Amino acid sequence: MDIRIKRVYEPPDSQDGFRVLVDRVWPRGMTKERAQADLWLKDAAPSTALRKWFGHDRAKWEAFKSRYFSELDAQPEAVTKLLDQAAQGRLTLLFSAHDTEYNQAAALREYLLLRSKKSSLSKRGT
Repeated sequence: MDIRIKRVYEPPDSQDGFRVLVDRVWPRGMTKERAQADLWLKDAAPSTALRKWFGHDRAKWEAFKSRYFSELDAQPEAVTKLLDQAAQGRLTLLFSAHDTEYNQAAALREYLLLRSKKSSLSKRGT
């Protein structure tokens, strides 16, 4: 499964595949034309309360991921949309955070890859 992450402020590229914005709030100063997102999936973004609690504090990263993964477990429709799209080809998760390593798109990518792996294992009966 080919899932990538990219700041929405970076120029779109033909290699991006299907582009999904995973921020709950539209990125400041970004037009829809410039973003070229194929989908804006707010339900795949962390809740406002969780996002504010995290505050991009790297010391809270593991706790943030745990809480965010629990939120994602409660959003099966959004998760299924992303997994289905990723199964069809490259998926690029767009985010607006300055930190390119510790952000919701990076956590979401990890979550989706884990879910995909669990799904393929259960289909094989292991």
